[in-house]
Amino acid sequence: MAVQDGGWRAGLKDGSARISLGARGMARGLLDLLLPPMAHDSREATASAGLSPDAWSRVVFLEAPVCDGCGAAFEYDGGDFASDRCLACQVQPYAFARARAACVYDEASRGLILKFKHGDQQQFAPLFARWIARSGADVVAEADAVVPVPLHRGRLLARRFNQAAEIARPLARNAGLDYLPDALIRAAPTASQGGKSARGRRLNVKSAFAVTEAGRRRIKGRRILLVDDVLTTGATAEACARVLLSAGARAVDLAVIARVRTAREPPK
Repeated sequence: MAVQDGGWRAGLKDGSARISLGARGMARGLLDLLLPPMAHDSREATASAGLSPDAWSRVVFLEAPVCDGCGAAFEYDGGDFASDRCLACQVQPYAFARARAACVYDEASRGLILKFKHGDQQQFAPLFARWIARSGADVVAEADAVVPVPLHRGRLLARRFNQAAEIARPLARNAGLDYLPDALIRAAPTASQGGKSARGRRLNVKSAFAVTEAGRRRIKGRRILLVDDVLTTGATAEACARVLLSAGARAVDLAVIARVRTAREPPK
């Protein structure tokens, strides 16, 4: 079984290679006093590790009110008697119960996510985890365990890390939740979802995922927070949610860095 949680690190030994969190924190604090942290997206120094002011200002963060089912922003707060779901989610709800996205997937956020996903710039992982913790505070608070969307072992070997796992790990740690990187596997390789229609995406991942035996014992009866990078049509997350629910999960919620504006369209 491919290890989704930074498989390339598996050879590291315990002991001298393991630095205590306290020591690391002290060292980082001292370093920040001597050298200001650099922004992830440029060589510009920032008050704390993150984005430069220009990059930060261009990201469209999603604020409440949002659709409970897909995380889309509502144009205005409809009040106590308004539905908490968009029309598309009312008519055809996803298999996952709720979704939260930190920001809109557009030109500004796309560059940052692609640097992380394909540019091997893993310094973005804790930043994106903090974004998700903020936007998905309610679903994080109600979760029992965190599960990343897995990569097939072939793609994991080529990329050397699973971007969803790199985000999910610090998210779970900071929230004090069980982190289950290998509860869910991608049992079959699939073509890229890019360029496919919504129906094509669903068919592409229809039987791609499975729950491991060890994972089945750890998810049974629990509310699972599924973590991925981008919500496009929801096909991948829905396929994962279905197998988690079939394996005994009580409910599945979804948290992502970003969602495309047209992830859900009203029925025609």
